[in-house]
Amino acid sequence: MTAAPETAAPETLTETLTDTSADDSTHDHPTATAAGRPVDDTPSGGAYVRFVLVLGALIAIGPLTIDTYLPALPAITRDLGASESAVQLTLTGILLGMGLGQLLVGPLADAVGRRRPLIAGLALHIAASVFCAFAPSIQVLTVGRVLQGLGNAAVAVVSMAMVRDQFAGSAAATMLSRLMLVMGLAPVLAPTLGGAILQVTSWRGVFVLLAVAGTMMVTLASFALRETLPVHRRRRLAFRPVVATYGSLLRDRTFVGLVLISGLMFATLFSYIGGSSFVLQDIYGLSVAQFGLVFGLNSLGFLTGSQVNPFLLRRFEPRLLVRAGVTIGAVAALLMLTSAATGFGGLPLILAPLWFILFACGLTLPNTPALALTRHGEAAGTAAALLGAAQFVIGGAAAPLIGAMGSGSAVPMTLVMALTASLALVVATLTLRGRVVPA
Repeated sequence: MTAAPETAAPETLTETLTDTSADDSTHDHPTATAAGRPVDDTPSGGAYVRFVLVLGALIAIGPLTIDTYLPALPAITRDLGASESAVQLTLTGILLGMGLGQLLVGPLADAVGRRRPLIAGLALHIAASVFCAFAPSIQVLTVGRVLQGLGNAAVAVVSMAMVRDQFAGSAAATMLSRLMLVMGLAPVLAPTLGGAILQVTSWRGVFVLLAVAGTMMVTLASFALRETLPVHRRRRLAFRPVVATYGSLLRDRTFVGLVLISGLMFATLFSYIGGSSFVLQDIYGLSVAQFGLVFGLNSLGFLTGSQVNPFLLRRFEPRLLVRAGVTIGAVAALLMLTSAATGFGGLPLILAPLWFILFACGLTLPNTPALALTRHGEAAGTAAALLGAAQFVIGGAAAPLIGAMGSGSAVPMTLVMALTASLALVVATLTLRGRVVPA
C-alpha cells in the first residue's frame, strides 16, 4: 500500500465540509468548522475522553441487545416450540428494525437536533425489552425485537452523526476506532453475560437486563451529552427535501460503494453472530460457557483490528485500509469455507479464520463511515441513516439464509460469510480506485 501523509490528531478537524477537491490548503485555516462551530470547540483532552466514553457506552447498547441473548437461542427454540429458522428471524427482526428505523431517524436528527431522537430511541428500547421479556410466542418475540431495533436505530444514527458534527476524514476514522474500543467490549462480554444469566434464570431474564441497561443509558444521555448540531445547520423536515437528499446520496458512486462495502462486511459479521451459536454448540459440541469464551476470544479479533486502525491511519489513507480489510476478510472466509466443506482441520481451522474475519471487520468498519460521511457532512444524519440501514438490512437478510440452508454442518454459515466478504472485495476494487475526497 502507498503511504499517506501524516494525519491530524483525533481532536483536530482535518477537512472542511465544502471542499470539492483533493486540495489540502484549507486544513490549517483557523476558521475551519465542523457542525458550524470552530475547530477549537471540538472535544480535546479530558473532554475528548469523556466524549468517547459516553458515546461508546451508548453505541454499545446495540451489540449488547444483539449478542447477550445468543447463548439462549437453543433454549428459546425449545421453550417456545419454534423452529431454528423462526428463532433466527428474531435476530433478523432487530437488524431490520435498526436498518429501516435509521432511514426515519436520520432526517429527523438533521431537523430537530441529536439529543431528542436519541433519548426517545432509548425510551423505546426500554419498553420493547420489557415487551420481549413477557413474550408468549416466537411471533410476539419477533415483534418485540423489531421494536428494540427501531429504538436502537436512533442511538446508532445519532452517535454517528455526532462524530461527523465534530470530526472529519482521518480524524473521524480515528474517533470511530476509539469508540469501537469502548463498544467492542459489548460483544466480548455479552455472550458470557448471557450465559451467566441462563445459569440462574430463563432467557426472559436477558431482556430484563437489557431494560435495566437502557434505563442507565437514557440517564447518561440526559445528563452527560450536549447537543452537537446548531440550529442554523438544521434541515427542514419535509417529504420532498428528504427524498431529494437521499437521491443526491444515491447518485454519488463512491458513497454508494462505501455503503455497500459496509453493509456486506456487516452481513459477514452478522452471519457469524446468527449462525455461530448453532454451529459451535450443536455441531462442534461446545457448552454454553465454552461458546461464550470462544465468542469473546473471536471478538478480540474485531477489537484488535479497530485499535490497530488509528496507528495505520498515520501512514495510510483510509481508502487503502478498507481495501486491505476486505481482502483479508475474503481470503480468510474462503479458507474457512474450504475447511467446513472438506472437514480438513476440524474446529481449529474454523476458529482461526474466524478471528481474521473479525479482524478485517474491525479494520474496515471504522473507515467506511468516516469516508462516506466526510463526503456529505451537510446531511450527516441522513447519510448516516442510509449507511446504517444498508448495514442492518443486508446483515438481516444474510442471517435467515443460513437457517434456510439447514443446520447439519458449518457449510451454510461459512458459505454466506465467504459470499458477502468476497462481494465486498469486488465492490471495493471497482469503487475505491482513486483518492476519496469530499463530494
